Amino acid sequence: MVEQQLKPRGIKDERVLAAMAKVPREEFIPEDARADAYEDGPLPIGYDQTISQPYIVAFMTEQLRPRPGDRVLEIGSGSGYQAAILAELVADVYTIDIIEPLAKTAEATLPRLGYKNVHVKVGDGYKGWPEEAPFDAVIVTCAPEKIPQPLIDQLKDGGRMVIPVGERFAQQLYLLEKKNGQLKESVTLPVRFVPMLREPPNQK
Repeated sequence: MVEQQLKPRGIKDERVLAAMAKVPREEFIPEDARADAYEDGPLPIGYDQTISQPYIVAFMTEQLRPRPGDRVLEIGSGSGYQAAILAELVADVYTIDIIEPLAKTAEATLPRLGYKNVHVKVGDGYKGWPEEAPFDAVIVTCAPEKIPQPLIDQLKDGGRMVIPVGERFAQQLYLLEKKNGQLKESVTLPVRFVPMLREPPNQK
């Protein structure tokens, strides 16, 4: 995966590459799909949600420029894979998912694999996690139609946010940097993420 998918597409950060090589992706995928764990594409994890393709996980992580002492907020825990990658690179990860079964699965999987620095919460990611703010970085793995103001407010000055923004099939991945209370925006990549939910879906 690292040699065939990530390096040829320009992922250069050695810490990110090492994390991608170390975290067992198959542990974050339903058993019936584990044979495809390292394929170059997203995979379903239930509840109309997906685990992003390895390249997108690596690209977003590299864009975030994670540092060892950082506290990072993740919106959209999914199965916990992106949180595990970040947990290899930063001090603490605070991750939120509105779909309770996914959050509970991630909450069980991460410590089982040795990740003690990930904190999982069930809730509306649009609102962020104000009790734990401010954060050095914010990463969003579901797409709102506009950047949520609470996430901007909870980002430290000097912090970075990586977020897909747009309608369901027309999104751009933004890198935001907060300096002196102002946001510097740059578009990095066209992407396709599941929409950000404000209400939990029917989970039957």
